[in-house]
Amino acid sequence: MSEDATTATAEPTGATGGSRPLRVMIAADTFPPDVNGAATFAEQLAVGLAERGHEVHVVAPASSAHHGTFDEEHRGVVLTVHRLKSYKWPWHAWLRFVWPWSVRKWTAPILDAVQPDVLHIQSHIVIGRGIAHEAHERGIRIVATNHFMPENLLEYVPFGRRTLPIALKIAWNDAAKTYRLADAITTPTVLAADYLRHAIAGQRVLAISCGLDASRYTARSGRPTGNDIVFVGRVAPEKNLDVLVRALPLLPAELHATLTIVGGGEMIPKLKTLVQELGLTDRVRFAGFVSDEAKRRALTNGTVFAMPSTAELQSISSLEAMASGLPVVAADSMALPHLIDGNGYLFTPGDVQDLAAKLAQVLQASETDYQAMRERSLAMIEAHDINRTLATFESLYRGEPVA
Repeated sequence: MSEDATTATAEPTGATGGSRPLRVMIAADTFPPDVNGAATFAEQLAVGLAERGHEVHVVAPASSAHHGTFDEEHRGVVLTVHRLKSYKWPWHAWLRFVWPWSVRKWTAPILDAVQPDVLHIQSHIVIGRGIAHEAHERGIRIVATNHFMPENLLEYVPFGRRTLPIALKIAWNDAAKTYRLADAITTPTVLAADYLRHAIAGQRVLAISCGLDASRYTARSGRPTGNDIVFVGRVAPEKNLDVLVRALPLLPAELHATLTIVGGGEMIPKLKTLVQELGLTDRVRFAGFVSDEAKRRALTNGTVFAMPSTAELQSISSLEAMASGLPVVAADSMALPHLIDGNGYLFTPGDVQDLAAKLAQVLQASETDYQAMRERSLAMIEAHDINRTLATFESLYRGEPVA
């Protein structure tokens, strides 16, 4: 990564409307090397737009003490990333944040230097809120995408369960002020759009999938010889992985089922203790944070994908599993039901017995039924093609109508 400070003032491209390449600025409170769905989407969007010929700039918190403007390589593409001075959030293992009152001061010169055709904020919380006000004052078109779920913050904020609803109401009222500045508001699913529309008092919200490049994933030609249950994602409290671990010993013994957990997070020590208490050390593998290639290999070799989380606005990892031809067993919560339609089963959130029963249904399915679930996953993923997502956002950036 090499530093390349932005000092010159860019000329506007005049590309809003028509088909000329755009100068796009993406502002996010989390961006790789952070590992989470919002960061993954922001990176995928930035890389995809750059590959389609647009000039892309990213504004995000610094991932260390070093801040400034850098040329960073992401997925083989070099992006201009403006890293703002950040600080570690004390209640979280890795999250870094920018002081809210400093955002406008630091982003105003970046906007003046880059002069983007459009600003696409990925949240209203810190950077998005500040830079949206600066862009609005400059007449820059604003698109806002929401990845925020209150449940994702329950474990990381110093609020009690009784006071949290009040804090969240205040936060959503504040969010509405930011979203009112946007020319278009999006979120990954119809359910998430309904949720956001209610939270910000009825503003129009478009449902646009985060998208996935299915060509990067490989489905096996036949059924695996073993019965490996796979989870991919952050090993965080809201993922409810203890429910998945407790379900494993309830499966029929003759299945010899195993569990592979791919991802890092603060819950790993507690889960390892639980695994030992249940006598499952030879049946549960913690792969940790792995390369994209190793993650895709784990999905290809898995038998079924499990997602016990109750705080998913889309679940990119579930989409990755579907692109790998896996049946999916997911909690009947938030947006996950939209991903289950003949390709697996929903279970009652938090219900260990029900999760075990649904996993057993997949693992004990006949060859014909199992193959039908795999084929259904592969068929459903076509609606989430990344090129469709990129084309839709290009239209929004240009001010064109989208369905």
